[in-house]
Amino acid sequence: MTNSQKSASTDLGPTGPLSSDEIADLSEIFAALADPTRVRIIYAIGTTERRVGEIAKLLGLSEPTVSQHLRRLRSLRIARMRAEGRFRYYQLDDDHVKILLSVCLDHVRGG
Repeated sequence: MTNSQKSASTDLGPTGPLSSDEIADLSEIFAALADPTRVRIIYAIGTTERRVGEIAKLLGLSEPTVSQHLRRLRSLRIARMRAEGRFRYYQLDDDHVKILLSVCLDHVRGG
């Protein structure tokens, strides 16, 4: 391990050093957000909860494709599901995800 690699894992950020578990978890979240289809799904459920069929129709995707992506987003606590009868409604898990999306979008738009 080089000195620069060593210091990258031990440098103090705004809230202190990152553990190897935190680094792995953050990497998983950023990897999930690197998928354009997942970004579109996240944006679609960013302001209102929607059923899989609604998301699929809105984005021009198949329901199985949307379900597969939502399963991944739920496993990372990016999205959550609420059951009502036979219907499943999805929305962003919490305000942290909305803030992350907003900050990234602001950065992309040059703000």
